[in-house]
Amino acid sequence: MIPLKDNIPAQRASFVNTALIALNVAIFIYLLIHGGRQDSLIFARYSLIPAKITSGIASHVSLSQRTTPFVSYMFLHGGWLHLLGNMWCLWIFGDNVEDRLGHFRYLLFYLLCGVAAACLHVLLNLGSRLPTVGASGAIAGVMGAYFILYPRARILTLMPLLLIFPVIEIPAYFFLGLWFFLQLANAFFGFFSGTQALAGIAWWAHVGGFVAGIMLLRLVGGTSRERR
Repeated sequence: MIPLKDNIPAQRASFVNTALIALNVAIFIYLLIHGGRQDSLIFARYSLIPAKITSGIASHVSLSQRTTPFVSYMFLHGGWLHLLGNMWCLWIFGDNVEDRLGHFRYLLFYLLCGVAAACLHVLLNLGSRLPTVGASGAIAGVMGAYFILYPRARILTLMPLLLIFPVIEIPAYFFLGLWFFLQLANAFFGFFSGTQALAGIAWWAHVGGFVAGIMLLRLVGGTSRERR
């Protein structure tokens, strides 16, 4: 399922959401232009690597190098498809959540969801040396908030089915509920099969971000009442 747009127009400009997208794109292009050794060094230092926090390696790493990646990892991406997929979802769902929370609270909410996603990923991948990057944990939090705030919204969705590609409207609660179920199923499969990041995806970060988004919503002033 590929979301194309929703039917809930934001009532005010989403400055923070747009700035987050612009920042992610700018960082990606900067690293793409420079590349090489500098790119590798930045990923090694600012991506989220559980072993740098939980294993014997941690004793040789400074405190800032252990804590900074909990935020910095969400502004790095591994490729164009990774970046575009994340930013597209943030564009569709983020403006409405920012509209409800306000600019400052939305930024705080976004960052807290990303940190919560990182914490669950590290907790369930102790000792892993695989670097984790991407905004999907924070975006999952935004999607969790949207699930609560706009359950009856309609998501125009592209459904790839073999050689046909129908476009249908799906209720937000069904689209996001199914999305979360798939993340959870893949996370459990990877965990019990011993595959830390099935298909190179940090599924637990998605799960943690989505749940954090629901739990943090009221903390930062969100409500469950839907506005049209």
